[in-house]
Amino acid sequence: MLKNIVGLVTGGASGLGRATVEHLVKQGGKVVICDLPTSQGQELSSKLGPNAVFVPVDVTSETDVQTALQVAKEKFNRLDVAVNCAGIGVAFKTYNFNKKQPHQLQDFIKVLTVNTVGSFNVARLSVGLIGENNADENGQRGLVVNTASVAAFEGQVGQVAYAASKGAIVGMTLPMARDLASQGIRVCTIAPGLFDTPLLSSLPEKVRNFLARTIPNPSRLGKPEEFALLVEAIIRNPVLNGEVIRLDGALRMQP
Repeated sequence: MLKNIVGLVTGGASGLGRATVEHLVKQGGKVVICDLPTSQGQELSSKLGPNAVFVPVDVTSETDVQTALQVAKEKFNRLDVAVNCAGIGVAFKTYNFNKKQPHQLQDFIKVLTVNTVGSFNVARLSVGLIGENNADENGQRGLVVNTASVAAFEGQVGQVAYAASKGAIVGMTLPMARDLASQGIRVCTIAPGLFDTPLLSSLPEKVRNFLARTIPNPSRLGKPEEFALLVEAIIRNPVLNGEVIRLDGALRMQP
């Protein structure tokens, strides 16, 4: 059980984030659900009851994140873990030679801004509140869990922006953990493979089945709740720090 642990989850109204929110509450935790105003965050909060509260958040906004942290402090009196699940992607090649068009710079900037800058923004502000906690018997006060992707290592055609954004999250994991070590705050990153999220659910069944067959074992799409189980394992294990953990069924994406 994770009784009374307080989490803040971005992208918390759908996909991996929603599964994490639901799992933390089921295990006895309390959660601030952060997602866009247009998301189903309020409905999820109402469904989960008093141990979950929704705050509309654009992860690139300092004001929005500070508001969510203030809610965590006022409603739950603390913050133990910040989980970054918010993210976007685009599919464009670096240069389309058929159309003689380069990758739109604004699209590249937008993906890095949401995925990388947004994750850093949430982390840098959240640890201020986490650092106010009393240290436990291991000298720990809390942690940050970021979400990268196997695309950080094996980006596919058209994933240059997405892969760059997730590679940057991988790259900041260890230095962030080192920055926060003296305060007893850990940092880990999960790099998921192919998961059954809203993004993949929109694909034709034939395509989904093909993708599932590319995963060695188990040969199926990952379940969002399996991502949530790894978040729980990282919370529970105080020696997991500064590490990027692939969660992909031994998948290694080929060109």
